[in-house]
Amino acid sequence: MRWSVNAPARATMQPMFDRLIIARLTLTLLLAALAFLPAFAGCIGVSTGLAQPIPNREPLPPELRTVAEAYRILLEEHIDHRTLEPEQLSEAAIRGLLAALNDPHASYLSAERHASEQEGYQGYFEGIGAQVTLTEAGLTVIAPIPGAPAEAAGIRPGDLILAVDGESVAGLTLIEAVNRIRGPGGSEVTLLIRHAGASENVSITVKRGRIPIESATFRMLDDGIGHLWIYSFSNTTEDEVRAALDEFKAAEGQGLVVDLRNNPGGLLHSVINVTSLFLDGGLILYEIDAQGDRTDHKASRNGPAKSLPIVVLVNEYSASASEILAGAVKTNARAPVVGATTFGKGSVNITRELSDGSAIYFSIRRWYLPDGTQIEGQGVTPNIEIEAEIQPLPLDYRLDAALQQAANILNEQIATQ
Repeated sequence: MRWSVNAPARATMQPMFDRLIIARLTLTLLLAALAFLPAFAGCIGVSTGLAQPIPNREPLPPELRTVAEAYRILLEEHIDHRTLEPEQLSEAAIRGLLAALNDPHASYLSAERHASEQEGYQGYFEGIGAQVTLTEAGLTVIAPIPGAPAEAAGIRPGDLILAVDGESVAGLTLIEAVNRIRGPGGSEVTLLIRHAGASENVSITVKRGRIPIESATFRMLDDGIGHLWIYSFSNTTEDEVRAALDEFKAAEGQGLVVDLRNNPGGLLHSVINVTSLFLDGGLILYEIDAQGDRTDHKASRNGPAKSLPIVVLVNEYSASASEILAGAVKTNARAPVVGATTFGKGSVNITRELSDGSAIYFSIRRWYLPDGTQIEGQGVTPNIEIEAEIQPLPLDYRLDAALQQAANILNEQIATQ
């Protein structure tokens, strides 16, 4: 089934996402330091492990001995060998190894940058407030954080960031690009932007600031329908959703639209706890690690909203943890998922420190829905497709065509019960 709302607008957006390479739980560009999402440039939505030093194992594996041979030959025989910097050659070799992984999340951090990252985890975030990722098209905005400087400056979902303060970001890794954008609150950064569907570039100057940490909002619509918009998954999200459910109950609501549009993800344990509120047990997702071992994540029994009529609303920028909730609801036949196929970001990433203080960042696990669907690169396909223009959220209900259609679908569901 398909609901069509402003189909031409989506037609301009879809080709870019059909070609995703996906660096997508989301390195979220808050340009900052956040206890639960470390690589933020305005908000880089990523799931990550802690930095850990790697044991020094000798000798060099046979497969890499030719690398050492090439290194020695260049230092002795290259025409410019006297001016070659061994540190630069070593860094280039590491970057080459990471590039060969075909892992869009893999990045190298210099010792200075890695030290800066570690100092930054302060439990709040400063930056421009926009989740970004790498796609085949380039550095792409998943969504601006509601109320953050990026949104106020006119940054939109689907925007391509082409340059930062006059310097191109082409060829940079995700972390490198984010590091160019990040900076202290009160400072300014100028971004060269190409809005989705546009042919010309625009220059937008954003004054960095401190980003609010709320992750959900709730309101009552018409006909007893509640609207719960979850725009990230943090340590406070479960409590926020529980409070929304209490408010919904007090208002004698009849059904709830769980809105995950423009949600870049967040913490795994947070989305598992929130998803459990709407289920009565059952598998939410499973992970496969580098050794091929499987870890199941199941919902708690008797979720307080297990019988509540709901629909889950998603779009192309619902990523990572939000895809877990949508996928679990769909595959457990709990409720329909409506909207557009989601982003397709489903991996866990970790930072490992090297002996010189530098670090490498890479994927260590992938997520799968209960029916075996791999989230990474595929996303969650809705039960009912709604084509709608991508817009900053939240919108006035009278202007939000996709939300109106989701509410209509929910009303139809309630009427048949």
